[in-house]
Amino acid sequence: MIPFDFEYYKPDSITEAIQTFQDIESQGKKVIYYSGGTEFITFSRINKLSADAVIDLKGIPECQVLESLGDLLVIGSAVSLNKIAKSNLFPLLGQAVKQVADHTSRNKITIGGNLHSRLIYREGVLPLLLADAQVKIAGKEGEQVLAFEDVFQQEMKLGPGQFLIQILVEKSYASYQYISIKKTKTSKVGYPVVSLAAIAKDSQIRAAFSGVCAYPFRSAQMEAALNDSSLSIEKRIEQALSRLPAPIVNDIQASREYREFVLINALEDALDALKGAIS
Repeated sequence: MIPFDFEYYKPDSITEAIQTFQDIESQGKKVIYYSGGTEFITFSRINKLSADAVIDLKGIPECQVLESLGDLLVIGSAVSLNKIAKSNLFPLLGQAVKQVADHTSRNKITIGGNLHSRLIYREGVLPLLLADAQVKIAGKEGEQVLAFEDVFQQEMKLGPGQFLIQILVEKSYASYQYISIKKTKTSKVGYPVVSLAAIAKDSQIRAAFSGVCAYPFRSAQMEAALNDSSLSIEKRIEQALSRLPAPIVNDIQASREYREFVLINALEDALDALKGAIS
């Protein structure tokens, strides 16, 4: 049970959502957008999140789009993880989000909710970093399209009153050879000790990681090491590990040493799976 009262709004257009946000905020109230609501409910119940009003984005048609349009794959922020996985529109993204939570939860969790998650994992981020994705966002300044890497810097960095409408990915990324790996401590369902997504593009491996550090990331320095064909596989991985952007997480899910062991094995699996497509 949520221990506080709040106002609920479900606009049916982008303009209405923006105006609703501005109207509520002008009254001095705390207002948030959400597209799935799973984390709002979870964190509100344990007093780690509160709001005077919530604006549900699921009623906005543009946020429900899931289609191939010209040279782009268009994914609305309010599309559920299960729907993305079943569509096979972007296979790597589908595989990555298919491993989030359990099947019932994925019917409610949206891609926008996953990207904005308060948890450190946000596994839907990984394919978007690899695919040079763009995002369409809305706010009082209007709509704009930005590079995903400019908006996601360890976490989503949207301005006050802004919300995510859609994710845009070049269609060609759906055809690249890929691998998605999730390693948990005990079962298939659970927080990852290590999640890795990788593709082979232009004979080079691109890799992004979750669960390893305190935020999801893609590292050009690590990729340079992994793509150094003058080195053995063991040396490539050793060099890549020395270039991690932040310390390896040490928590109740797994020790730092165990995470490093799992990461080494995941990198070996990824390099082996993509060896025919990389130098």
